[in-house]
Amino acid sequence: MENNSSNFIKNIIKDDLESGKHDHVITRFPPEPNGYLHIGHAKSIILNFGVADDFNGKTNLRFDDTNPLKEDIEFVNSIKEDVKWLGYDWDNLFFASDYFDEMYKRAVLLINKGLAYVDDLNADQIREYRGTLTEPGKDSPYRNRTVEENLELFEKMRSGEFGNGAKVLRAKIDMSSPNINLRDPVMYRISHTEHHNTGNKWCIYPMYAFAHPIEDAIEGVTHSICTLEFEDQRPLYDWIVENCEMESKPKQYEFGRLNLTNTVMSKRKLKQLVDEGFVDGWDDPRMPTVSGLRRRGYTPEAIRAFCQEIGVAKTSGVVDSQMLDHFVREDLKLKAPRTMAILNPLKVVITNYPEGEIEWLDAEVNPEVPEMGTRQIPFSREIYIEQDDFMENPPKKYFRLFPGNEVRLKHAYFIKCEEVIKDEAGNVIELRCTYDIETKSGSGFTGRKVKGTLHWVEASQAVSAEFRNYQPLILDKENDEEEEKSFLDLVNPDSVEILQGFVEPNMKDVKPQDKFQFFRHGYYNVDSKLTAADHLVFNQIVGLKSSFKL
Repeated sequence: MENNSSNFIKNIIKDDLESGKHDHVITRFPPEPNGYLHIGHAKSIILNFGVADDFNGKTNLRFDDTNPLKEDIEFVNSIKEDVKWLGYDWDNLFFASDYFDEMYKRAVLLINKGLAYVDDLNADQIREYRGTLTEPGKDSPYRNRTVEENLELFEKMRSGEFGNGAKVLRAKIDMSSPNINLRDPVMYRISHTEHHNTGNKWCIYPMYAFAHPIEDAIEGVTHSICTLEFEDQRPLYDWIVENCEMESKPKQYEFGRLNLTNTVMSKRKLKQLVDEGFVDGWDDPRMPTVSGLRRRGYTPEAIRAFCQEIGVAKTSGVVDSQMLDHFVREDLKLKAPRTMAILNPLKVVITNYPEGEIEWLDAEVNPEVPEMGTRQIPFSREIYIEQDDFMENPPKKYFRLFPGNEVRLKHAYFIKCEEVIKDEAGNVIELRCTYDIETKSGSGFTGRKVKGTLHWVEASQAVSAEFRNYQPLILDKENDEEEEKSFLDLVNPDSVEILQGFVEPNMKDVKPQDKFQFFRHGYYNVDSKLTAADHLVFNQIVGLKSSFKL
């Protein structure tokens, strides 16, 4: 999976190696196990693992599990699966919780150096004292506690003598700093919560901003790559590494996060969609989670190609979601077998075809890849076509089926509509047609031409199937920074359409995650969650065409 394209991160690494600043490269992918990964995380995975591979380096998978209130082993396992599915494997597997003892020692070191103190202010008071972007903060009344008092209180915090929220440990930096992140940030809080990895050993837990640089330093990470929203925290990152006297001195580098149109790119909001029942789980095919994309039928090759195409920049931007769909089509067009599926069936009886006879026709599996061979499809007196391939009173330039008109059936014969059967409500329920035996596909017939070609499925051996067609889950571009309007107001109530139809009989033995191109409909994937032996479910991956251009 070598990627020869360059970016500013790769240029930094190259310069560091050439100058002798580093003689090796270690990156890390450090997710918090509080939800499922999404497409934005996939970009970070591909970047961290990719640049390490480019320079024969190593990448650690590290779980930043510092908040047991929101974390679960389910998320740990899902993240491992997603990383491997995207095509990567980690050199080392670490947990932030593995370093809790070391972090505690470093916090004690800061207290002894007069650079940390125990504060009794609650969260709201800390926020009030912190000030604003235009006004400096003010010192906590507990800021000048002695080293001895702070050591004693911090030990009591650890031993469980105080309740949740009663006290915190804060770094003592600068309450008037123009960078709010340096206004005595909280480093430890009390949480009497069982941890998935350490059990009940701890009732105080480090904050992410304190833990993360220590983790990088312990692991010897050379280039700590993160998204742009952490840029303002870089001075704090450096302060912690320096004042905690870490032997290794990692550096943080920021890149623009991935934002897609019609897509929620916030783990908190994705969790809200799950918790409030707008989707049927983190792996719902409408979700931008890696597991949702996988279940829908996206391929890791397409996601990697997409991320490599959009590149790595120092600024964030919004990418058209159709660009991702483009790379899915490009990947599947040479992989996916062609077949025919009827999503809205309309029965057709070919009155002059012999009753009880079944004819087997040859059809190519993929015309763009001849070596994929051919398949056999049955043809008989009764078939299904799409309802919208017939109109009783068509407009001009309508080339599909209507009374008196003739069309070609894909891989089969010309048929002509002779009679329309309706129910008592006037709905068309059946067509009576005739066929011309001389017009068999592949026979070389040139006597006349027709403009319309329809796909179809033979009725007696057709396999029932459910089809799920998708529209964007979010109606408009989602801006995570615009909180005045709830993103739930933008949820598309028509994001999924469920249809009952038929597929060719050779599809009866398909397996979950098998992918196909349905003639004139698009690319579909066998759903891995809903499909059963007697119930086939296909998820629409992407349509056949898009207006998007690279």
